[in-house]
Amino acid sequence: MPITDNDVIYEDNHLLAVNKRAGYLVQADPGGDEPLEDMVNKYLTKKYEKPNGAFVGVVHRLDRPVSGLILFAKTSKGLERMQQLFKDREIRKTYWAVVRRPPQDTEGKLIHWLSRDRKQNITKTHKGAAEGRVYAELDYRLLGELDGYYLLEVYPLTGRTHQIRAQLSSMGCPIVGDHKYGYPRGSLRRSICLHARKLSFIHPIKKEPIELFAKTPRDGFWDRFEVFGDA
Repeated sequence: MPITDNDVIYEDNHLLAVNKRAGYLVQADPGGDEPLEDMVNKYLTKKYEKPNGAFVGVVHRLDRPVSGLILFAKTSKGLERMQQLFKDREIRKTYWAVVRRPPQDTEGKLIHWLSRDRKQNITKTHKGAAEGRVYAELDYRLLGELDGYYLLEVYPLTGRTHQIRAQLSSMGCPIVGDHKYGYPRGSLRRSICLHARKLSFIHPIKKEPIELFAKTPRDGFWDRFEVFGDA
């Protein structure tokens, strides 16, 4: 399904922000499904009537089953500078995660060292540093409860593969639908209840503060949690 104007959250001369649908790949993999990167290219090519196609740079990534805010660059200058902001941790990232078991503390910090099992495509958490492990840190707070489900707001300070999924699972709070990380049932929609909610940063070219929001999916489940949007 192609992206439309309704999927676009923000656009300027250098950047394009899209509300990614769960189940979409960001970049191509051997499976052959069309990635979001190509969809954005087609969208920009058609919108601006570019006969040779548009420039699309992948600034960062979201896991396939995750929904929400993702940035693309429309120029090489925008790509280079945004990637540097992410590398320097000058981007404030906010995620929403729905779990069935509330955390022991209503807010806190999780610090782990992570290792990757590439054969199973999972991330494992460890309490100490060792060769092959990377440092991971996030803050979280409980926003509220709805019909036996608990909404967590998560602020990752590092950007590791499957970081939020692995770290929340490590404290007994696997994300709803995330069978890979301990939730008892997987999702039939190739989605988990993890949503990239907000990005805040200083625009690297315009030097203006930017704060972008992505609404939760309109699927009859996620959208109910919008009542906690101003919590």
